[in-house]
Amino acid sequence: MTSSAFHRTIVLPASVCQQAAHHLEQAVHKAIDGAATPWRAFRGADGDDFAFSVPVVEQAAGCLLVLAAESAQSLRPSALRALISVALHLRDAAEAVRRPAVPSPAW
Repeated sequence: MTSSAFHRTIVLPASVCQQAAHHLEQAVHKAIDGAATPWRAFRGADGDDFAFSVPVVEQAAGCLLVLAAESAQSLRPSALRALISVALHLRDAAEAVRRPAVPSPAW
């Protein structure tokens, strides 16, 4: 089985999904490339299904980091921290899934 045949998913907390959807909507309004696809995915998540493919989570994280960079001068520091926090949470979740398991040394 190849890795392309197996699509990994990430289950995220509801609060992170709601925050991501909110920030991604702002990214869509600012016409940040690639923001529409993850926004639709996060917006469409319901109360029981907060599972997303790894590429969608990575794309969302990247778009939110671009939004943070473009909005840094106009956002309050607390709002910027919240935006960056969501972006880093998404990025870390995707990296955790992609990171290969470290084999334990043979003793």
